Order: sequence, then structure tokens, then C-alpha cells
Amino acid sequence: MIDIRDKELFGYTFIDLFAGIGGFRLALESLGAKCVFSSEINLDAKETYKANFEDYPNRDITTIKEEDIPNHDILCAGFPCQSFSAGGKKLGFADSRGTLFFEVARIVNYRKPQVVFLENVMYLVEHDGGRTLSVIEATIRELGYSFYYQIFNSADYGVPQQRKRTYMVCFRNDLGITSFCFPFPIPLRRRIKDILIHEEELLQPLYRERDIYPPKRKPRTNTNEVILYGFFHKGRQGERVYRTNGVSITIETCNKGYYLVSEEDSAPLKIRKLHQRECARLMGFPDSFKLHSNAAVAYRQLGNSVVVDVIQYIAISIARALRHEGGDLFLTP
Repeated sequence: MIDIRDKELFGYTFIDLFAGIGGFRLALESLGAKCVFSSEINLDAKETYKANFEDYPNRDITTIKEEDIPNHDILCAGFPCQSFSAGGKKLGFADSRGTLFFEVARIVNYRKPQVVFLENVMYLVEHDGGRTLSVIEATIRELGYSFYYQIFNSADYGVPQQRKRTYMVCFRNDLGITSFCFPFPIPLRRRIKDILIHEEELLQPLYRERDIYPPKRKPRTNTNEVILYGFFHKGRQGERVYRTNGVSITIETCNKGYYLVSEEDSAPLKIRKLHQRECARLMGFPDSFKLHSNAAVAYRQLGNSVVVDVIQYIAISIARALRHEGGDLFLTP
């Protein structure tokens, strides 16, 4: 999470749909915006949300009438992505979860917020030959909004994690915003090694050096990328070891991948999975953010979240567009 001193969205209100543990809320509140409504169906996520924001999210959005949702300036929604993700069956709107986008459209149609700010998996763009994204865009435009989208990799915005997601920003037509520029990438100044917890109990070696096989191909050396150190067993997903002078693999709902947390010439080698607090740092959550006490639940919640830093940067671009400040936006942390 980046330290923001200028409250660029002060005076604006927003709602937090499919809120998860509050990544959107954390980002927009850091810019001075006020959350007036939140909704989440998962009970564990609701508890984590309440622990951090003292606000227990409303029930399943499909059971809430649009007239019961307060007026707001910005609608935020990381609507469920399983039906569009690489790991799912990619059924899109044929999957009932895919139709949850139309819950967003229902609320937009009734409340007409100034901005609609959406997040989903990278594969949304190519799903069904691009037709899924076309349906989303056509629906938004029919409601009287512009439609801008871009795929962002967290590693391009200061966060040492390889995480690509699709972000969509839509402005109500009567605002007169005829163009929108997403923020340009910024230099990556941190690597995995910079977010590690150096506590002795976390640094116990899990595998000996002879258990690790070198990669078949020459590993990457670019520290802006995932750098493979080796693997054990057959080197399948979850059986790979990565260096910490690069970026992490995508944080998923289960904690996959091991990392070499000691120097390569150390004896013995120290190889372990990332702690949930380290995963939280790689998702942009500050150490003050309260994680679920059950590690498996915490990993799942973080894997389902948005990266706070990326949301912050895009939200700054939104704020400047609302003030009709034109030109390309290059941000520095």
C-alpha cells in the first residue's frame, strides 16, 4: 500500500460490492473517499472485513433491492471471477457466478453513479473469443457510460508479485469525460527478499539441498520476473522453488510454491512457503491489517483479493479524470 498524503477523492462516496476483505475500500479510503455500503456473501470474509473496518458487510447482493442501496459516486466491484479464470471451467455467463455482473448492472441502472470501477481476472478479456468482455462493455454503454479497460501486472506498479488482472473504469456520459488514461508503470524497487519476515521460527529448512533439482532451462535473471531456483519431485505446480531476488508467483487461494530464503551458499539451505503476512504484503495490505486467525482461510482470502497498490494508482487516475485534468499520468511511489 502506497502512502498517499493528498486526499484526491475527498468528498466522494463509494459502495463496495463483492467486498471480500476490503482491498477496494482500503485503497479508496486512503484517498479520502467514504464507503456508504458494502456487500459480501462469505461469512469468514465478512468477519475479517468487520475486524478491520468496524463495518459488517450486508448479505448476498442478489437478495438486496437496488432502492435499499444508498446513492454513491463510485461503484466498486471485484465481481466473482471463477467462471472466467484459467483454473475454472471458463463457462462465463453460462455459469451462474458469471451472471453476477448483471447484479452490478442492475444497481448502476438504478443509482447511476458517476464511476463504475471493476476488477476481474486477466482471462476475462479473451474468454469466449472476446465475446464475454463485449457483452460487459455493451451493457455498460447501454446504461449510459464510457468503457475503458486494461490488463495490469502488479509487478509493474511497485508490488513484487506476478499478478495480472483486468481493470475496467466507466464514466457516466453526462460528465463529459471523453478520454481516460490508466497510470503508466513505475519502477519496481522491492523484491520478495524485501518483504520477508526474518523470524527464526519461519526460517527452518524444509528441504535439503540434495532434494532440489536444478531447472532444465537456464533460469531467468531479470529481477522484475519470477526466478526459478529449482524443483523437487516432478516440478509440478506447488513443487517449485523460487529465488527471492525476483518477484513472487501469483498469490492464489492456496499457498503454492517455495522460496529460497537463505543465500545460495548457506548451509543448510532454508526453503519454505510464504507466511500469510508476507502474502498480505505482496497484496498491498499493511501490517496493521488484521488477517484471519486460520492460516488456510487467510491465504484463501488474500488470493481472492485485489492488490491495494494497483487500485490506489487507478483511483488516483479516476480522481484526476473527474477533475478534468487531462494528459498522461505517470505516478511515482
